[in-house]
Parts: sequence; structure tokens; C-alpha cells
Amino acid sequence: MDGGHFTPADSAVFGLMLAVSVGIGVYSSLRGGGSSTQEYLLGGRNMSPLPVAISLLGGIISAISILGNATEVYYFGTQLSVSLLGCILGTIIVNRITLPILYNLRITSLNEYLELRYKSIALRKLATTGQLLTTGIYMGMCLYAPSLALSTVTNLSTFASMAIMGAICTFYITIGGVKAVVYTDVLQTLLMFGGVLAVVILCCIDLGGVAEVWHRAEQGQRLEFFNMDPSPYVRHTFSSTFVFGIFLIISAIGLNQSTHQRFASVSTFAVSSRLAWFFLFGLWVLWILFYFSGLVAYAVYQDCDPLEAGYTTKADQIMPYLVTNKLGHLPGLSGLFVAAVYGGVLSSLSSSGNSAACLIWEDFLKHRPYFAKLSDRGATTVIKLLSSLTGVVAVCLGLLVGNLGNIFHVINLIVSAISGPLAGVFMAGILIPWANAKGSFLGFLCSFVFLLTLVIGKFIRGGGSPPMLPLSTAGCAPNATTTPVNDTALFGNSSLHATTEMVLSAEDEEPGTQNTFYDITYCYTGSIGMLSTMVVSAISSAFTGPTHPKELNEGVVNPLCERLYRRVWMVMKGSVVKSAVKSAESAVKSEVSSEVCSEVSSEVSSEEVNSEVSSVVCSEVSSVVSSELSSVVRGELSSEVSRESAVKSEVSSEVKVSSEISRKSAMKSVVKSQLSQKSAESQQ
Repeated sequence: MDGGHFTPADSAVFGLMLAVSVGIGVYSSLRGGGSSTQEYLLGGRNMSPLPVAISLLGGIISAISILGNATEVYYFGTQLSVSLLGCILGTIIVNRITLPILYNLRITSLNEYLELRYKSIALRKLATTGQLLTTGIYMGMCLYAPSLALSTVTNLSTFASMAIMGAICTFYITIGGVKAVVYTDVLQTLLMFGGVLAVVILCCIDLGGVAEVWHRAEQGQRLEFFNMDPSPYVRHTFSSTFVFGIFLIISAIGLNQSTHQRFASVSTFAVSSRLAWFFLFGLWVLWILFYFSGLVAYAVYQDCDPLEAGYTTKADQIMPYLVTNKLGHLPGLSGLFVAAVYGGVLSSLSSSGNSAACLIWEDFLKHRPYFAKLSDRGATTVIKLLSSLTGVVAVCLGLLVGNLGNIFHVINLIVSAISGPLAGVFMAGILIPWANAKGSFLGFLCSFVFLLTLVIGKFIRGGGSPPMLPLSTAGCAPNATTTPVNDTALFGNSSLHATTEMVLSAEDEEPGTQNTFYDITYCYTGSIGMLSTMVVSAISSAFTGPTHPKELNEGVVNPLCERLYRRVWMVMKGSVVKSAVKSAESAVKSEVSSEVCSEVSSEVSSEEVNSEVSSVVCSEVSSVVSSELSSVVRGELSSEVSRESAVKSEVSSEVKVSSEISRKSAMKSVVKSQLSQKSAESQQ
């Protein structure tokens, strides 16, 4: 292959991948992949675990991971790979906290949880709108970025590449539903792994083995894993990348519509839990391979960097250029690599498209009068039309991404400012039982405004790209004839570098400048958004009226948190009741004692008993009243604290205590009897 054109062997390998993808969609349709909405969206909830596990992996790991991770390591080192350690803790959180709640509710749309938990349709629609926005931008990015980078390898224009991918993906997700998505994901994920692995193995053999690759990477200062700098302004440190890995798993696996559909498509919770651990294992395998491919590329071009030498115009083109420059002479290998990258495109695009159609149907259309009357088959037809529409929108967004340039950079940053607060709303619902709809909405709003200020300020202030590690052109041939790749004429100055801000971000400032709020590394952005939403939700909900334990639907809150909350609720309400009853007891004692004493005193006076006897009688009256009322009130307090309806019991307790006043007539009789005895004694 020369000059970026496919040989017949390359075209055959690439075409075979596309044909098989279409064939899987047709087969799934013929096997009943869309006979009902549950079948179309969730595969009937009884799909085989192995293909679902591989699909879960392929739907998240996109072509951007193949190209972006390698580019990151080549130019900036391996510190980002520490995020894989954070992914372990993130998977534990998903398995213990989010997955048990969301799976056992048996919901189709992830955002249905918000309505069940907060009893707020508005909050559900807000979350759906945010997820559709992020999904749309992601789909456009998935189409455009790899198409642009792979223009070094194929003779397809960027538009033609996106149109082909969009049409094929739209076809098989429309006719086959989630089953077609899952089974094509299996093919495409295996292609991703096989294509990159083939390139890595062949290059390692040519270089002299893995040890030589590692040695050259060490010489070039590419190996960094334990940068313990605590500063939040440093782009990649051990702590920042670890936190990034935790949030990545929570948002992409625990609280993502496409992954939720995978978890919900298997028969039991135990199986879905094992899927999460399989995903973690697969993520480690694939991302280590992608990171290592960046080290391999650096080892190949240690003395002649293609970007510095002018052979490429974008940093993102390093892997496609490696395939073209070093392995293009091997028949079919370039086709295999392109199939691997486009497999990543198709798997991510199909997963996102199917989930977007699901969200639109479940959260916006299903309950409207016209659509509610449709039969299950009619509803399935509507969802298929929505799937077709998402494919068309993805192609349009891909073209828009290419023309937006730096404006798209802003949009992408805004999208990143949405995902953190959205995750915070879900986590607040699961872990903070007293959180209510008002508090969670306020938490989302405050967090979103905070992050929006951060990312817009970052963009306005600029700062350029982070400094690259040392590069060399000392080994380049003085009369090299390689034609530089130039694709800027297609879509201006935008590039994959602009669209993969999550991987190639620009936080580092020039030496000597003072860091500010806007220079916080992107690794913390999502976690800041999630945690700030939870904190504001908790505080504001406490002030606007915490959710009563009886108002919580079954299974919407983490069981441990719910038990603790019920205990705290009873203790706090018990203290309130006790205080109220004590006040009532004192008031009643004072009132009854005063009345009885007054009446006794008047009677004593009429019977001409001396004041000393009157004082003794009043003292005994107070003692009797105090004893009688205290036993009554304490008995009422004990019975009331044992009940759950604390608010009603307060009123009931006070009413019952007040009713005891009627017993003072009986007490007067006792007092008169005692008075007669005292009078007789005094006369004697």
C-alpha cells in the first residue's frame, strides 16, 4: 500500500468486516430480534452472558481509545495508565451500590429510576435531555475523529467514510435491535483486539522484542507511573488519574443507558454482576494493549518523529502512519487495522444509537396519548424508526463536528460538565435517603453552573497544548521522499486532537505563570461535578423538607443507607416528641395544681382552717398531681415513640395529656377527704 490507498487484499479484509456486520443484523431480524419492545431493546432479558460481556466492552471502548491512548503515551508518557487502578475501585462501587438497585427495579430506561426515587417527571426529563445531548456529541465524535485520522491510510474522503459507517450501522441496529448490536459488537471487539495486536507483535519482532521497546521508552522518558505531585493543576499525576478511573467506571458503566441495557438483558443479577468484572478484565487487556502500542510506535520512531519531520500534520495520525509506513507491504494488514478501528466506530455508534432510541421512546413518547394506544408491534415499529433517525443524526453531527473547529471544543467541554452532575443526581438518590426532588435539582444546577464556569473560563483563557516529551529527528533520512499527510483542506484546522479533549487535554501552563481555578486538571472535573451535586442535594433537601422514610418506594435506596436513615429518623423524631410532651406535662401540671390548690384553699378558708394546714394540703395536692400526670404522660410517651408516625403521635399525645385534666374532680374528692382528716386532727 502506498500513498494511503488500499490494495485489493486490504479492501477485501475491510469489506468482509462490513458485510458480516450487515449479515448479523439481517440474521438477528429473521430470528425475531424485534418482535416486541422488550425483545428489541433488552433482548427479552435472557441473552447469553458471553456475547453480552464482550458487547459491554466494545460499546464503551471506541476507536478513539485505539488512536487516542496510543497518541497519549507516545507524546506524553504512561501516567494516564494508572487510571486502570482507579477502575478497580470504580467497579466495586458499581457492583455494590448502583447495579443492585438499577437491575432489581427491572426498568428499561435508566432515567425511570429518577421518577421512582424522586417522584418527579421533570427531573427524569431533564436527565434524559442531558444524556441525549452527550450521546449525540459522542456519536458525532466517534464518526468524525477516526475518519479524519484514517485519511492517512485509506483513499476515502472523510465524508464518504462517515456516510458508509453511518448507513451500515443504522441498517443493522434498525432491523435487528439490541441483539444485532450485541453480536456485531462481539465481531468488532475481537477485530479491535486482533488488529492492534497484530501491529504490536510485528513491530516488536522487527525491533528485537518487548524488552527493547521498554528500553527505548525508558530512554525517551515515556515511562511514568508514580508522579505523586499533590497539585490539582498538574495534568496527570497518580492521584488525578486514579480518581479519573473511578469516575470513568461509575459514569460509563454504572450510570450509562447503553450499558444498563446490557446488564438488563441477562436473566439474573448474579450474571450481571459478573459482567461488570468481565468488563474490568477486558478493559485492562485492551487498554494495556493500546497504551503499549504507543510505546511501540515511539520505539519505532525514536530518532525520527513523523510529526516533527513533517510526515504527518496531526499527532493523532501516529498509529495509522505506522501501519502505512512500516507494515503497508504486508497484504491485508492495513485492511485489518482499518477494520479494527472502524470496528470500534461501529460498536460505539450502534450502542449509542440503540440507547438513544430507547431513551426517546421510554421517556418522551411512550406515555403520550397517541403512542400509549399503540400495540407492542406498533411501538416496536416506532422505535425502529427512531433508530434510523439516530443514525442519520449521527452522520450530520459528524459533519458538524468537522466544521465547528474550536467551537466544538467548547461544546465538548459543556458535555463533560453535564455528565458529572447527572451522575451526582443518581448517586444522591441511591446513597442519600432524605434527598428530595427540589434538593437534587438545585444540586444539579449549582454543580453544572460551577463546572460550566470552569470549562468556559479554561477555554477563554487558552493555554495551548501541554508540553510534549522530548522528540528527535536525528535519524530521519536527509532526502526522505515521504509525502506529508495533509487533510486540513477538508475541514479547516480541526482535528482528532480537538475532539479527544478527555485524552489530550490542555491544562499545563507556561512556566512561571500562576495557576488559577481554571487550571484544575480535567481528571477531577467529573468527580467534582458528582460530589458537589451530592453535597448540595443533601444540604438543600434537609432544609426544604427531607423525604419521610415512608415516602421511599421499595428498592430505590441502598439498603444499608435506608436502615441507618430510618433509625436516625426515629431517634430525631423521638427526641422532638419527648421534648414536646415534657413541655405539655409541665404546663398541665402547673395548670391542674394551680386550679386544685386554689379550690382547696378557698374551701379551707371557709372551714376556718389555719394557713399552715392550707400550705400542707397544697403541697400534698401538687405532689399527687405531679405523680398522677407524670405516669400518664410517660406512658403516653412510651407508646407514641414506639409508633412510626411521629408527627401524628405528637398531636395525639398532647390531646391525650390534656384530657387528663378531667380527672381533677376525682382528685378534689381525695383532697377533701384528706382535708377533713387534717381538720379533725387539728381540732383534737
